[in-house]
Amino acid sequence: MSASYSAVGWNRQKKHYDWLIFAFCVLYLSVFILLTTIFNPQYTFETVLIRSTSTLAFLLLNVILAIGPLTRINKRFLPLLYNRRHLGVTMFTIALVHGGFSILQFHSLGNTNPFVSLFTSNTQFNSVAQFPFQALGFLALVILFLMAITSHDFWLHNLSPKIWKTLHMFVYVAYFLIVMHVMLGVVQYETNPVFFVLILAGAASLITLHLIAGTKEVKKDQLPFDFKNDGFFYVCEVDEIDESRAKIFCVDKERIAVYKHEGVLYAIHNVCKHQGGPLGEGKILDGCITCPWHGYQYLPENGQSPPPFNEKVNTYDLRITGTKVWLNPTPYPEGTERPGAAI
Repeated sequence: MSASYSAVGWNRQKKHYDWLIFAFCVLYLSVFILLTTIFNPQYTFETVLIRSTSTLAFLLLNVILAIGPLTRINKRFLPLLYNRRHLGVTMFTIALVHGGFSILQFHSLGNTNPFVSLFTSNTQFNSVAQFPFQALGFLALVILFLMAITSHDFWLHNLSPKIWKTLHMFVYVAYFLIVMHVMLGVVQYETNPVFFVLILAGAASLITLHLIAGTKEVKKDQLPFDFKNDGFFYVCEVDEIDESRAKIFCVDKERIAVYKHEGVLYAIHNVCKHQGGPLGEGKILDGCITCPWHGYQYLPENGQSPPPFNEKVNTYDLRITGTKVWLNPTPYPEGTERPGAAI
């Protein structure tokens, strides 16, 4: 994170990540164009480019939407999440090339404005076989454009995390529009069922991953904490928490991360102020709780980001009796210093 707004800084990890994305995209497009040239030489270059960029963009979108639930299921996927916005901007750029060439090839040769032609050349909304699917793709591209231009933290800060997150959740609307765009387009132009199978397989995979991750989170939230004493709930044993790591507990409908660090337990609110990342899934680095999503940091004893940053989260009281850890879910104001519980 940075103390001021600045252009994206490519550190070593980001460079490797972006070069891998670039290499994969180039390889995919090259192989697609080569295979099309071999097996379907009658296609024009414009058609091949439109199809190759469309399939690549849709593949990347499926990967992007799969990263979130995958990180909930297995933390090994967290490095993909850290730079997911880079992948999103790449996907939009490829989708823009697809949309641009499509409009150029199908709507720019007449006397009507291409964008007007896009919405007026076909108005058979009551027909499945002849539905104007191109308009759906254009609307999805608009949503992806809004997400791409607001990907920088400048917009996250000025729009507020809640509004920014709401805007970027529209990616699921865009995904639905793209699925319909592809399916209705296939109905009109393709007889090979492979496109149906690929689209349905991608959608089914995403739904399955989200259901698995969601079920896992619901089970975590529904764990009962029946033993209560003076406002404190028994949550776990001391040795269940690894050093410089945390366990997440949902007590009174509030997610709280309990960290162990240098012989002391600390409790803070689980939600990062940046993008709502799960602080309890991160670890303590250089004495700071570090969000696994984008590296935002908080001091365990007070929930404050170290200067010059000003993010703060709630803190909570803990007790240790023998080997048992007791947590009071009543929060202190954000940034309130608490002594923690010595082991």
